[in-house]
Amino acid sequence: MRYAPISNKLFIENRKRFRANLKSKSIAVFNSNDTQPTNADGTMPFKQNKDLFYLSGIDQEETILLIFPDSPDKEHNEVLFVRETNEHIAIWEGEKLTKAQAAINSGIKKVYWTHQFKQVFNSLIFEANNIYINSNEHIRSGNEVETRDERFLSACKKTYPLHNYLRSAPILYDLRAIKSAEEVAMIQKACDLTGNGFNRLLSFVKPGVWEYEIEAELGHEFVRQGAGFAGYEPIIAAGKNSCVLHYNINDKQCKEGDILLMDFAAGYANYQSDLTRCLPVSGKFTKRQKNVYNAVLRVMKFATSRLVVGNNITDYHKEVGSAMEEELLSLRLITKTEVKKQNPEWPAYKKYFMHGTSHYLGLDVHDVGSRFRKFEAGMVYTCEPGIYIPIEGLGIRLENDILLTKKGPVDLMKNIPIEAEEIESLMKK
Repeated sequence: MRYAPISNKLFIENRKRFRANLKSKSIAVFNSNDTQPTNADGTMPFKQNKDLFYLSGIDQEETILLIFPDSPDKEHNEVLFVRETNEHIAIWEGEKLTKAQAAINSGIKKVYWTHQFKQVFNSLIFEANNIYINSNEHIRSGNEVETRDERFLSACKKTYPLHNYLRSAPILYDLRAIKSAEEVAMIQKACDLTGNGFNRLLSFVKPGVWEYEIEAELGHEFVRQGAGFAGYEPIIAAGKNSCVLHYNINDKQCKEGDILLMDFAAGYANYQSDLTRCLPVSGKFTKRQKNVYNAVLRVMKFATSRLVVGNNITDYHKEVGSAMEEELLSLRLITKTEVKKQNPEWPAYKKYFMHGTSHYLGLDVHDVGSRFRKFEAGMVYTCEPGIYIPIEGLGIRLENDILLTKKGPVDLMKNIPIEAEEIESLMKK
């Protein structure tokens, strides 16, 4: 575990809030993610199921969490199952959590080995009427791989067909949308590490460097500080690549006069950040580049000001769209005639700004939560407007992470350079 230990008070409180939303006589079960195979005997790096981590703090494969508030046996109100460790595993893979360590990390007193789950579950299940199953209900989910939770559901329905099956996701999506002070602190840590990576690049980027060399600089800085890339492939896009929204091949050389768009971030303790910055490869923006850059920055500042309690994502995006429309008119990229004749379902500004401005951020980069929910204090959103002009090979996107509070939006990346003149000055040094 590269990150500093997290107080189990966070996970104890998360479970308390989750339990309060369960129907009476209910059991909820959460399974860790699988270790995904590649080829031969290879595997991908393990990534924990974020719902399981949110409720337990356990960052290890083959973990199961069982929550049963109405258990007649009170020591089984919360039960954790972790992979049994032994000398062979310690030699080949490194030591795994002991029961005592798992109890300390999670705040759960009753801990078994994972292979004991069926026996324990069978002894409890007939005292419950409902079984809450975890599922991935993210609006953009496209996973075709069967998860441990899905396999558990299939097996459970065959063995216990007469129970009532319910979904944990609506409860967790509601809870996870509001970040506690401890969670905000870890997101802030990820943001600060991201800033360190960006600052490292200000003296490194110049004509002739390759996109993958820039990616390597970031990776070095993040790993050196006990972190890693956030949960997405970094976008290091020079020249015309800056107009490709999800470009991540990162194999082109940066040329004199190019704009370099970089969408990358550090992840820390499973919490994510999300940053986008644009640099002039030559160290100085052209007049055209700066005009487009500052237009995006003005929209970003306006959008940030509208991430306020009581607003909602639909009205917010309309407001941001209107601000972008004015900037594109000033840049003469669209005309008033085009605006007048535009399709309301696809406004004229969408030709140059075709994606959304903000999304939830937390344990996932595109974190869970309802898009129909009004903005509330404790939510964290990205703010990332952009203008993309393929015919000019010019794409500008700027992005910071914003905490919503009762007193107004708080920019968690306020210390990361963003003004065009400041970036030019720092690149000279």
